[in-house]
Amino acid sequence: MDLTTSLGNINWLSVFVAGVSAFLIGGIWYGPLFGKMWMNEFGFTEEDLKKRSIPKTFGFSLLLSLFAAVNLEMFIGAEADIAFGGMAGFLAGLGWVATFLGILYLFEMQSLRAYLINAGYCIISLTCMGIILGAW
Repeated sequence: MDLTTSLGNINWLSVFVAGVSAFLIGGIWYGPLFGKMWMNEFGFTEEDLKKRSIPKTFGFSLLLSLFAAVNLEMFIGAEADIAFGGMAGFLAGLGWVATFLGILYLFEMQSLRAYLINAGYCIISLTCMGIILGAW
């Protein structure tokens, strides 16, 4: 299948919902669940986070989540069911993202806790995205 056919088979509504799901999971993950722990691991203060551009940070985060959803949809294909979508999302999160984050964190001498927070978000988000994409 070529790129044009792959793009033509995309269910854009499911891609949008999947992308937004990762964005919302991030809000919960880095907010009430692990926000304080994440800030401590990377040495951020509340004042540091107030200095960032909210529209830029959140706008690009949503855009990147949508791009990831398109990528995952093209990877799993239009024929994927919920089980395959969930498994593909989980394996993409664990097998690709978490492993490469692990390599980066080793060289950057980041803590195991920081790694688990960020890798956990990626695994959970991609699994949920895959479930959503496979369900539609």
